[in-house]
Parts: sequence; structure tokens; C-alpha cells
Amino acid sequence: MFLGTYAPKLDEKGRIILPAKFRDELSAGVVLTRGQERCVYVFSNRGFEEQHDRIRQAPLTSKVARDYLRLFLSGASDEVPDKQNRVTIPANLREYAGLDRDLTVIGAGNRAEIWATDAWNAYYQEKEEAFSNTEEEVIPGLF
Repeated sequence: MFLGTYAPKLDEKGRIILPAKFRDELSAGVVLTRGQERCVYVFSNRGFEEQHDRIRQAPLTSKVARDYLRLFLSGASDEVPDKQNRVTIPANLREYAGLDRDLTVIGAGNRAEIWATDAWNAYYQEKEEAFSNTEEEVIPGLF
């Protein structure tokens, strides 16, 4: 499970060093793809296969499902961390998420997410109050 918040830097070759707590889960390989809210999703190979299996269960006749699957898969890139635990973020994903040198990597349960630090800070600031005010009716059985 991916948990926590980290602040790695993007190097001049478009690589980041994976957070130490994520390395065991991602050592066999990762899949990077477009995330919602303009971040980059980071899945383990196994996690990506599980996510893909869930998505492809949607009926082929659903335009929304076809559109989502196309964007999700067409932006995907499988990578293997190097000996220094670095992963290259492809240029198309860096551009999509507006990534520059300062990054924020968060654990989001079944995946990690890579955000431009300023985008993450704006998102967090906007959503934190709603999070604090979440009531049981929003997520049944939460409390």
C-alpha cells in the first residue's frame, strides 16, 4: 500500500528517485500514466494489471468507458527503476502534469501520484476543508 507525502526533485533527464518506502513494491517495474486532476499515476505492474482488469469490465458499448480506457492506456509507460531507484517520467506525462523540478509524490493506496508541487499545494488547500467536514453520509460506514 502506498502511503505518505514526499518531495523528490526531477533531474535534468526527467527522472525521479522513488521514495524509499515505495521501492519494494515498485522494484520489479512501474507503470506511469495520466492521472485525474493532472497528476501522474504510478502503479506497480501488478497494480496496473488489476486496475486495467476493473476498467475493461465496463461494457464496450459505453462511450464514457471507451474514452476513459483510451486516455488511461494511451498515456501509459512501463518503466524499470535503475540501480539508483530512479524512474524516467516520459516527456508527454511531464507535460500533461506540468511537472518541473519541484515534485510532490503522495501515496494513494493502490498507487502513488506525482504532482507538480504548486499544483498539489493548490489542490490540498482547496480540498482540505471539505475533507475536515466529511460526514458519514458522504462515505457510508466511514466512522
